[in-house]
Amino acid sequence: MSGGSSDNKPPTRLVTGGRRKEWTGAVVNPPVWRASTHLYDTVADLRARKSSNEDGQFFYGRRGSPTQWALAEALTEMEPGACGTMLFPSGVAAIACALLAVLRPGDVLLMADSSYDPTRSYAEAFLKKWGVETRYYDPLVGAGISDLICEKTRAIMMESPGSLTFEVQDVPAICAVAKERGITTLLDNTWAAAHFFRAIEQGVDIAILAGTKYIVGHSDVMLGSVTTHEKYWARVRRTAQQLGQVVSPDDAYLALRGLRTLDVRMRQHEAGGLKVARWLAEQPQVARILHPALPDCPGHEVWQRDFSGAAGLFSFVMDGGGEEAVAAFVDNLALFGIGYSWGGYESLALPVDPTPDRTATRWQAEGPVIRLNIGLEDPDDLIADLAKGLERYEKAACRR
Repeated sequence: MSGGSSDNKPPTRLVTGGRRKEWTGAVVNPPVWRASTHLYDTVADLRARKSSNEDGQFFYGRRGSPTQWALAEALTEMEPGACGTMLFPSGVAAIACALLAVLRPGDVLLMADSSYDPTRSYAEAFLKKWGVETRYYDPLVGAGISDLICEKTRAIMMESPGSLTFEVQDVPAICAVAKERGITTLLDNTWAAAHFFRAIEQGVDIAILAGTKYIVGHSDVMLGSVTTHEKYWARVRRTAQQLGQVVSPDDAYLALRGLRTLDVRMRQHEAGGLKVARWLAEQPQVARILHPALPDCPGHEVWQRDFSGAAGLFSFVMDGGGEEAVAAFVDNLALFGIGYSWGGYESLALPVDPTPDRTATRWQAEGPVIRLNIGLEDPDDLIADLAKGLERYEKAACRR
């Protein structure tokens, strides 16, 4: 078994990626190589390895071992045109390192107004203190991003769809403008898990995943990754290594195990999510659904054009009601946990308020917003649970 072929279809690459014979030996999966110190046969060997900074070359624990190398190679193979992948202990760590690799004091960063809150927090705290100005833009701006670029603009940080309100960005159009102007593009591609949207192929320079979500898929590992093409590969790798970023081999092993079933899990998340979303859209207590695969979601046409599938994460807006009604709905759901993150096999329900995280656009809604992660349970059971929740919501909201 080799690392697979770039001619293979995505589900096949998920199974074969990173499974080099020299890393797996006689077994199917790369073993867990736990090591800090790597030993050398001679002084000459020590000196030769020091000058070689590539995956597959033993040096020291921070540069990884076959367990981490296998995961990095498998993630790279998911992105046609990519040169390499660096692993991180969380998605936020991956975002932070990627931005540090391309920005310098005095630069301007353009960031989608629908971005993940920790990404905004990092920009407003660390990057601002470091001398980088962040300006936010309407996620639906598309090629109009050209009007927002100034001589100091160095990078554009995208997230598509947004993780609370799910606007789908025209990533190819933004990347085309950026390429003309010599600006680096970065994309948080976690929702599509690099499986339903190929970022590098669509023109993105640096693709970021919170592997904690769908890649791992079992809610038991924190993980991030940055994948890029040749132009940015050395810069990203050097920055990550200078920051001492490393993922434990145990976590890499669990992520690899999750990766092998990503296609079948994503298809199930998609089917369950769509069934639940369509049911919710017909309920009188629900004002609207924010799901990229449904026509009413901002950017739906772009999703149809660029994506090969939909994740199981979406939001819906209640028709009126307040905090007491939200608590009545969420608190007693039997099959939905209350918690951050998503992408695991279990369903989650989370009340969210996009309002504080808006700068370039204004969030207006008919009522509170609930974000759902649709797991791998039978969607009919989830619908029955939600139906009881909506009954509680209606009573608490004093609807007649």
